[in-house]
This record gives sequence, C-alpha cells and structure tokens, in this order.
Amino acid sequence: MPVSRILAPSFAGFRTAWIRPDVVAGLTVWAVLVPESLAYATIAGVPPVVGLYAAVPALVCYALIGSSKHLVVAPMSATAALSAGVIATVAPSADVGTYVALSTALALATGLVALAAGALRLGFLASFISEPVLKGFIIGLALTIMIGQLPNLFGVEKGSGNFFEKAWDLVQHLGQTEPLAITVGGLSLAALLVVRRFLPLVPGSLVVALVSIGAVVLLDLDDRGLEIVGNIDSGLPDLGLPGVGGSEFVALLGASVGVMLVGFAEGLGAAKTYAARSGYDIDANRELMGLGAANIGAGLTSGMVVNGSLSKTAVNGSAGARSQLSTVVAAALTLVTILFLTGLFEKLPEATLGAIVIAAVIELVDLPSLRRLWRVQTGRLATLYPVTARSDFVGALAALLGVLVFETLPGLAIGIAVSLVLLIARTSRPHTARLVPVGTVGQRVWVDSARHSEEEMPPQVLVVRVEAPLVYANADYVRSAIREMAASVPDLRLVVMDGATTPSVDVTAAGMLDQLSVDLQRMGADLVLAGNIGQVRDVLAEAGETDGIRIFSSIERALASLEQGSPGTGRPAALRTGKSDDGFLRTHPND
Repeated sequence: MPVSRILAPSFAGFRTAWIRPDVVAGLTVWAVLVPESLAYATIAGVPPVVGLYAAVPALVCYALIGSSKHLVVAPMSATAALSAGVIATVAPSADVGTYVALSTALALATGLVALAAGALRLGFLASFISEPVLKGFIIGLALTIMIGQLPNLFGVEKGSGNFFEKAWDLVQHLGQTEPLAITVGGLSLAALLVVRRFLPLVPGSLVVALVSIGAVVLLDLDDRGLEIVGNIDSGLPDLGLPGVGGSEFVALLGASVGVMLVGFAEGLGAAKTYAARSGYDIDANRELMGLGAANIGAGLTSGMVVNGSLSKTAVNGSAGARSQLSTVVAAALTLVTILFLTGLFEKLPEATLGAIVIAAVIELVDLPSLRRLWRVQTGRLATLYPVTARSDFVGALAALLGVLVFETLPGLAIGIAVSLVLLIARTSRPHTARLVPVGTVGQRVWVDSARHSEEEMPPQVLVVRVEAPLVYANADYVRSAIREMAASVPDLRLVVMDGATTPSVDVTAAGMLDQLSVDLQRMGADLVLAGNIGQVRDVLAEAGETDGIRIFSSIERALASLEQGSPGTGRPAALRTGKSDDGFLRTHPND
C-alpha cells in the first residue's frame, strides 16, 4: 500500500512557511491542553496526570492517521463525563487503582470500536448528520462548554445536570462570587478577546496563561483565596494493557459504542468546521481510524478516553495552525511538561483556564447561521411546504436544544431524527406543478404556472412536473394531485408528465402510474411521460405494469403525439409500437 494511503493528509501541501505559525499554534494549544487535560481527568474520576498521559499519544496517533489539519484530539469534557458514568455502572464500588484501570480499558475499547467502524467504512453514516444539524450540535456543545466554565470565572462551585440546570445553579450562587476570581477571570477573558481582535498574530492564550501564573507567584494570589490547578504528579506513565478481566472488558466494549459516537460526532463537527474555513475535505472513515488509533494509544499509556476537541481545535485554528505539526509540537511540549514542568501549571488560576476555554469557543456560537437557515426557507418554499418549509432550521434547532436539555449524544440523535422525519414528510408531499409554455413553438420553455400565471396552456392538454423522485411514500399523493388538476381542464385529451425533476422511480410508483393512466383514460385522456431519464425507463420496463404508457424525449414531442391518435381511446396509434416517437426504446442504453 502506498505511504500516502497510510499516513494522514494532514501534512498535504506542507510548506516551510507553515513551520512558524504551526509552532506558535502548538505552543498555544499546549498552554490550553495541559490545564484542560488535568481538569477533564478529574471529571472522569481519575488522577489529574492521567489526562496528560492520554494527550501525548492521542495527538501523535491522530496526526499520523486523521484527515484534519486542525483537529486536536485529547481528553474532553463530554467523553470524560461519559467515562465516569460507564465506570460507575460497571464497577460502582471500585477502588482508585481499579477505577483507573477500567478508565484505561474503556479508552482501549473505544479505540477498537472506532477502528472497526473505520475498517468497515462506516464513515458514510456521518452523511445522515446534515450540515444544519451539525451546526446546531456545535452551537449547543459550545454553549454547554461555556456554561461549564463560567463557575471558574465567578469562583463558585460548579453545578451538575444539563445546560439549563447548570445555568440556574450559577444564578443561584452569584451571591457567593469571589471578587478575586471574577477579577482575574474577567481580565483574562477581556485580554484574550482584545488580543484576538487587534493582535491576531500574538498567541493570546499562552500570553494570558503565563501572565496569570506570574501574577499568582508574585502576588501570592492563591494564598488570598484564588483557586489554582494544584498539585500534579510528574514522571512517565506505565506502558501496556490495563489489568482488567475479560468479562469487565466485554462490558466496557458495549458501553464504548456510545462513547465512540459522542467523540466521533464532536470531532467530526470540529474538523468539518475548520476544514470548510481552510478549503479542504474531511474523510469520515479516516476520522474513525484516527479516533481509534488515538484512543488505543491513550489506553496503552495509562491514559483515558480522548476525542476531537471542539475547544482546543478552536484554539489551534485561531492561533494560525496550518497542519498537524502544531499538534505534534503540543505533544512534545506536553511530554516535557510531564517530565519537568508540572510544577509550573500548578499555579495556573482556574479563572484564567475558564476564560481561555470560553474565548476559544465563543466564536463557534454562530447565531447568524441560524438566522440564515430561517431565511433560506421563507417565501415561495413556505407556500409550497407549509409544514416542512424550514426543515433545515428545525433540524439545527432540535440538535441545539437537544444538546442543551439532554446533553451530547441524545441531542445529536434528536437532531438527526427530526431531520429525517421532516425529510420523509417533505418527500411524501412533493410539489406537483402545472406547467405552461413561455416563448414561441420550437423554442418554448415549460415553467410553473404559479410563477407565470399570465401564460396560457394549450387547449385539451395538461403538462405537469413532480419535483421529487416517485417513490412509495408519495405515490398516492401524486396520483391524487394529478387527477385533481386533470379534472379542471375542459375536454382533456393528453396529460404529459415532465421527468426533468424526477430522477428515479420505484416499483410502487410504477404501479401508481399504471393506475393513473387508467384513471385518465376514463376521463378521455392519455398519459405520457417526457424526458429520456434512463433509470426511470429501466424501472418502468422491468416493472412490466406500464406497457401502455409511452416515454418521449421532450414535452414538445409528447404534444406532437396528440395528432397521431384518437382522443379518448387511451391509446394513441403510436403507443402500440413500444417505442418513443424518435425511436428510443424504454431501455435504450444511450441515456
């Protein structure tokens, strides 16, 4: 297999000019990654240093396999919380050593599941997550991350539950705000936003982190009540498989599917967001493989579950990263930190850490995109599809609220389910337009009469267009709509269905066309199809239920056939030949 198929495209097109911005971005990511990894390890219920153990191999493994040039794979809050929940279910009374071993085993299980999904090329399942749903999911996740960091800024205890429960808990504890924490946190956040706005080339997160650490050391702010990260163990981790039994690992393997889905969804969302900004593509199968390799690497180095991080990817992108060299730099610096610099980050204020995370994700709360989704479905579409006119907006809003109310995985599932339901609803009631000619004979264009009400339809003829595939879900609706239109045309002799916007048909719809043909014959009219769409002709021919319906290459040729038959017979003379007027068989290979 060529090396290009094994290694990631994350270094594709690499230029020496990228080294400086990648190194600066790596420094910035490192400044955020170290304290965040310590914090997320605490969420997972393991010692803080476990987060650092997981980060180093995760960053390197993903850089070698993944497809994103910006995605940072490391411990994250959502999967850390899921890890704690899974371990509590599998071993509710485990001691610290067993708890750490199970957490490490869960990382291995998650990695194996992700690798299997990537090997089976199940990345296509990501196509069921529409862009609007992904947008709503990202906004909801960013808001959830922000509300989880606000207590650090105010110096109050963090609440639990969903977004609204955490927000209400914060409101209730505002009276206990620590002046020192809100001062440090507020100044840190303001400095980060100002630097981003006016000095975009300066690594704001790194500068603010170092300045705040310096302030703590010089002014003894921790002795005055300011919360800091605290003690961090140093030294390399134990390497190898965790000490868990087979039955416990099997239990973790089942639970790891949900953990993998959450990690994949968040990582894919972050990867696609920054890939779109930089003009390259994301391979969903590679993302699964990259996620799997990162978790296996973390599991073999006494780490915890990792996934693509929305907040740290935002930091990476904002700092100017151009390739995965930035994450390799961050991994090297994190390794140096484990060995020599854990004491430095012990003095980092929790308020500054919260400010760094909030500043990183605030730009991902893209409310203008929701307004754009609302506007794009107004006007004519709202008239045609009164129920599903704003399906993209509804799907995005469902995912957003789902994440805020039910948290990450249920929120994503709700968004996908709502989108699919709206898609089915829209497909089941497609717009069926009555067409009228614009222009002179021979150069006419057939358009929707609702948009060109001043144009007149030729007498005794009805031309219609179904703006959707003909499938079992909409067959009865289309039949009823065309019959209703046909009943309004005096002395109707011919009904032409334009296939320009009907790319496919299934067996149920083929049977419906035969029934419709019989219905129209009773009204004294014939049904013909216009448009040489090969897939439609093939299905109609194989279905064997529409032998009496001719297919013409154009609407004009179909209208010309009206002169070849006797009105009301249901069989114009040319129909019995089984060929179209220009010699095309229904299954002609030249589509």
